[in-house]
Parts: sequence; structure tokens; C-alpha cells
Amino acid sequence: MATSGGKVLDFEEYVRTRQDALLRSARRLVPDPVDAQDLLQTALVRTYGRWDGIADKSLADAYLRRVMINTRTEWWRARKLEEVPTEQLPDASVDDGTEQRADRALLMDILGVLAPKQRSVVVLRHWEQMSTEETAAALGMSTGTVKSTLHRALARLRQELENRDIDARILERGEQERERCAA
Repeated sequence: MATSGGKVLDFEEYVRTRQDALLRSARRLVPDPVDAQDLLQTALVRTYGRWDGIADKSLADAYLRRVMINTRTEWWRARKLEEVPTEQLPDASVDDGTEQRADRALLMDILGVLAPKQRSVVVLRHWEQMSTEETAAALGMSTGTVKSTLHRALARLRQELENRDIDARILERGEQERERCAA
């Protein structure tokens, strides 16, 4: 077991090298950038307390993503009791007006219609590009459940796009962009 000073240095090095990727994961789980930073910080604090228990540090990202998903779910449950639905939605802000940012903002907004479990599956499979098996392990569910949840989530997203009268080419362009980046 590492000494207390060694644990701190080990954890600090991990955070220093992985913080950008972890923040991107957090931003995909919650739409607000400030909430994403809070989510990551909360997850890091929770993970630090159990850092010595992670025997294989190569699995630390998966562990931390699971902590972020659990924390986001806790927050969602707490806010669910506080939120009051309204007839009007706030105006969406556009950072710099580029098409790619607009597409991402749209997708993040549409992801909000999904249940937390569905959103987690979509984020891990499509944005984090995890395999079905990796997603199942990260979320503690069977591969069949991942597949069926993903199928229902994508159907719900398509329905939401149709309801908003948005051209499905936006999604196709995003998938083509993702495939091009992966190649």
C-alpha cells in the first residue's frame, strides 16, 4: 500500500494527466459547464477517498465515470423534487455561432429528454466510444440491457428530432464526423 504522501502524488498525477478527458465526460453528462465542473470535482473527491482500493489504476477512468454517473443521478433525483415545469423554455445561447457548436448544443439539449440510464448508455457508447461490453461493465448491467436501452434511447431521440421538426441530417453529419475522426 502506498504511503499517504505517495497516494496524494499518485492521485495528483492521475488528475493532471486525465482532467481534460474527464471534464469532457462530465460535460456530456450534464448540459451546464459549471455543473460539469462541479460534477467532476465531486467525483474526484469521492474517488480520492477510495484511491487505494483501485488496484488496477488503468481502470480509474471507468471507476471515475461510474462515480460521475452515480453523482449525476443523485443530483437529478434531488432536483426532480424541486423543479416546476413551465410552458416556456429559456432561449438557447449560442457560443460562437459555428455550425458544429450549434449541432452539439442541439444534441445536448435533446439528450435532456432521456432518462438518466438511457443518457448514460448513449454517452458511453457514442461519445466515449465504449464497446457494448465496456458500457455494460461501467454501468453494472448486462450487454442485452445496454443494447435494448440504447435502442430505446435512440428511438426516443429520433422522435424528439421529428417533434422539433429538425432535419435528421444533423445526426447523420455527426455520425460521419465521428467515424471520420475515429478512422
